[in-house]
Amino acid sequence: MMRPVSDRFSYQQKLFLLGTVPLILAVALISLIVAYQSRQLADREIATLEQTLIDAKKDELRNYVTQARNGFYFIYGSAPPDDEDAKQRVKQILAAMIYGEEGSFFVYEYDGTNLVSPRDTRLINGNWSGLKDSEGTPIVDELIRIARSGAGYHSYLWPKPSTGEPARMITYVTSFPSWQWAVGTGVFIDDVIATVASSRAQVEARTRSTFLYIGGITLAALLTVFGSGLLLNIRERRLADTKLKALTQRVFDAQEEERGRVARELHDGISQTLVGIRYALDVTRRQLGLNKREVPKTLDQGIEGLASAIQEIRSISRDLRPGVLDDLGLGPALKALTDDFTARTGMTSEFSTVVFRNRLDADAKIALYRIAQEALTNIERHADASHVKLSLRGDRRGAILTISDNGQGLEEGRKQADTSPRGGIGLRNMQERMEQLNGTFTVTSSSKGTTVQARAPLSHMLPPDPYTSNTAVEPEDAAT
Repeated sequence: MMRPVSDRFSYQQKLFLLGTVPLILAVALISLIVAYQSRQLADREIATLEQTLIDAKKDELRNYVTQARNGFYFIYGSAPPDDEDAKQRVKQILAAMIYGEEGSFFVYEYDGTNLVSPRDTRLINGNWSGLKDSEGTPIVDELIRIARSGAGYHSYLWPKPSTGEPARMITYVTSFPSWQWAVGTGVFIDDVIATVASSRAQVEARTRSTFLYIGGITLAALLTVFGSGLLLNIRERRLADTKLKALTQRVFDAQEEERGRVARELHDGISQTLVGIRYALDVTRRQLGLNKREVPKTLDQGIEGLASAIQEIRSISRDLRPGVLDDLGLGPALKALTDDFTARTGMTSEFSTVVFRNRLDADAKIALYRIAQEALTNIERHADASHVKLSLRGDRRGAILTISDNGQGLEEGRKQADTSPRGGIGLRNMQERMEQLNGTFTVTSSSKGTTVQARAPLSHMLPPDPYTSNTAVEPEDAAT
């Protein structure tokens, strides 16, 4: 069963998507609008440019034809329709009018016969009615039709003299009606096409540049949003971690305070009451003995059970808040904890420590003691070990507590630990205690045993007491 989309993203991811998706959509829409408007404007500009250039070419052609007509009009104007000599003279004049690299004049009779073609003499005296270009556009017939109508322009493909390849040409043709001639000239507009193509390429380049600019701005905006979100997330996470650490410390402090209160109540209240009751029962038993009366067995059993209860209450009180930790320090407290562990479980244990001049503050003492207490409890319940080593050392970086056993390791013991309500909680508690001290906590495990190491940083080491001798050893630092 697939999860809803809303459940697939974290709160930070949803916030990032909420900030970026509308931005991306807006930029994409703006880009499309800009591209469309730019293309429309560019097409209009290019069409205007093309039309302007073609109009200039047309005006140029009309001027050529007008000048040519003025050059021989004195012959045509006075000659009769059948004056062959006048026609020959005019054909010679037109054939000589070659301009530029491609320009020349042509003459077709109304029936399609070519009379003048200086650039392509193979056309002369040939009837080219029905001639079409490679695109199927009529050439000669259309030129004659335009001439019979008076004058006009025609565009088609025609072999370019310099290359022999077909190129676009614009022709202006006019009529000599008395002789039934279509006279005109044309120019190739490949330069116009090249200019238009160059302009279109520039427009495309500008459009691409615009998209790149928009993309760059969008990327910068997204990076800004991402960076701001990341910084905000880091700041919020640090603030949350700080608050969580403070809350955890308050929980630990309240827990230790409550443990101390309960321990005092057990020791000073219930324990003292039970001791008083035991004392009264002992007195009663001695009085019965003095009166030579038989002491009931139930009385002896009650006194022994009461003594056991007093011992148990004292043990619980010591576990909740060991007085030796406050009175003598961490070293003796760990020694007493190890001895109690050995007496309770029957496992052999070894405790060692060395002298380090600085003393641990109260938070570090309690944290390291609770870690040792939790580690020994885990060993007792899950490790199936026979030997335990516990050591406390000091170096330039702080204090190091190490607890190791020769048990079955975490992988085998995890099955048993997971069935317990505290499965996995103990290690997390130890980790959190060291995080509160800004220290480190590591666990290494194999089939040959497990080693737990906790390091309290140097910031939790108090300077030596200036009023004590440099050679004096603090009670908690004494080698045991």
